[in-house]
Amino acid sequence: MDYAKMRAIAERLGAHAEQLEGSWSVEVGPSGPILAMMCPSKRHEGTVRRICKQLDEQLLTTHRGYICANGPEIEHPAIGRMRRPDAVVIPEAVLDEEGLAVDATQVLAVVEIVPPSNPNNDYGEKLAEYPAMGIPHYMIVDPRTGTIEVHSSPCGNHYSDKDPYIFGDTVPFGPWTVDTSAFRRYGKDRDETSPV
Repeated sequence: MDYAKMRAIAERLGAHAEQLEGSWSVEVGPSGPILAMMCPSKRHEGTVRRICKQLDEQLLTTHRGYICANGPEIEHPAIGRMRRPDAVVIPEAVLDEEGLAVDATQVLAVVEIVPPSNPNNDYGEKLAEYPAMGIPHYMIVDPRTGTIEVHSSPCGNHYSDKDPYIFGDTVPFGPWTVDTSAFRRYGKDRDETSPV
């Protein structure tokens, strides 16, 4: 099925999702359009907020006019993918444009917070799709293990560079840094931040 047809199905699913109870996300993955219920925990959302806030402050100097946003979908029609990262660095002006998704060529970076279930999506499909979309930087934050991976230098459907970190580190992420000292693991007490 070509991307235009998949996109039309995704738009119909999105309209249907607006009528449903709860929070839903529509993505176009390798098997086509996907409608998934989003149940992010408070800890997940807190991590997203901390990252967005830190990157927004730095973007004022490194990339004026860009923001770190939580939520807009990004798409790359040539490879037939549309995803909704937990956080995405994009020009703020694109949020005023008509349409459903941001063109992936305008994305500087994406961040995914691994959920307690289905980690394979962030470490598998998206780890191949984001470089194929040409996105320069991809950070995977895993509150299950207290670890972070920063991927850069896209080359085809993989990143050439991967740098591992743990919660508590100050993490280089492209031209920015992310202080992870306030990040919390799922199911762990506030003061316990080291990985098992």
